Amino acid sequence: MLRVVVIDDSPVARDLIVEILNNEPDICVVGIATDGQEGVEVVRDLRPDIVTMDVQMPRMDGNEATREIMIAQPTPIVVVSGSMDRPDVDKSMLSLQAGALTVIGKPNSPTSPEFDRTAGILVDAIRSMAGVKVVRQLRRGVASAPAQIAPAQIAPDVAASRNTTKVIAIAASTGGPQTVHSILSAIPAEFPLPILYVQHITDGFSEGLARWLTATTAFDVRVAVDGETLAPGTVYLGPEGRHLEVSSSSRIVLTDHAPQGGFRPSASVLFESVARSFGRHALAVILTGMGRDGVDGLKAVRQLGGRIIGQDKSSCVVYGMPQAAFDEGLVDTTMSPQEIAGHLSGLEAHS
Repeated sequence: MLRVVVIDDSPVARDLIVEILNNEPDICVVGIATDGQEGVEVVRDLRPDIVTMDVQMPRMDGNEATREIMIAQPTPIVVVSGSMDRPDVDKSMLSLQAGALTVIGKPNSPTSPEFDRTAGILVDAIRSMAGVKVVRQLRRGVASAPAQIAPAQIAPDVAASRNTTKVIAIAASTGGPQTVHSILSAIPAEFPLPILYVQHITDGFSEGLARWLTATTAFDVRVAVDGETLAPGTVYLGPEGRHLEVSSSSRIVLTDHAPQGGFRPSASVLFESVARSFGRHALAVILTGMGRDGVDGLKAVRQLGGRIIGQDKSSCVVYGMPQAAFDEGLVDTTMSPQEIAGHLSGLEAHS
């Protein structure tokens, strides 16, 4: 039985979440809290398997409550945002940085035709995130020693690919926003190559993710637009509901083809497109996330001469996607986010 604490200041939203979860035979809401401060105390006392966290609350908002829980009583947290307005979405991104695992929208009213779908998203998130092992966060102002790049761990052929790489393709799911942030924030300004990025994220949050990464790194991160030409130092985020691809003339191609492996945008579609258009000049990076999205596309990267980096197990929030690629023998080398940033920082522009 999964034990859940629900933290939300809205009685209507809180009661709805509780009712949805308690209707599931394997889920039980063991506690509720009406603001972040109370929520921190309830989680400390009850030690639940997982927490749902509202964003905007009195006394202590969801961002700060997430931070406090991850410091005092590390627990999987699903941020449940009641609004797709910019302030709420931006705060949701900060909650991910503070240690929350994922962010979803609040379920629709039971009278809405979207109720079953949105309630299902909540239930699925609870089940899938409850088993994720989370780590204790440090309080602000307490710095850990910076990770050192270990060149010996970088396969020689991957190191040599620094001389030929023209485009980077990154894909991630659970834990991806935090990991991509740590990579991009460690790369110096004026990065010479374009980056294509597919992130599995709930509808409504892509724009907020792009804004957050732009505001907190040296990169221009934007939701990709069909037909635009790839530019150095720019990260193109796959838009919701469309596949992100690229042409041999270095232009973004957005398609409405059927989801692949249940995802649109799909990591496999991105990787296959990059392999087809850039061949040995492509570098694919597969990061933390559940499932095996990306594996089929990485096969094309391998076949056409590109290189593949997988995030190492110890640094993954969920070692699913990288493990699937590793088990298929597709990964040239595994690295921590700090090592990935170090490798990318050594890339040069090539015509």
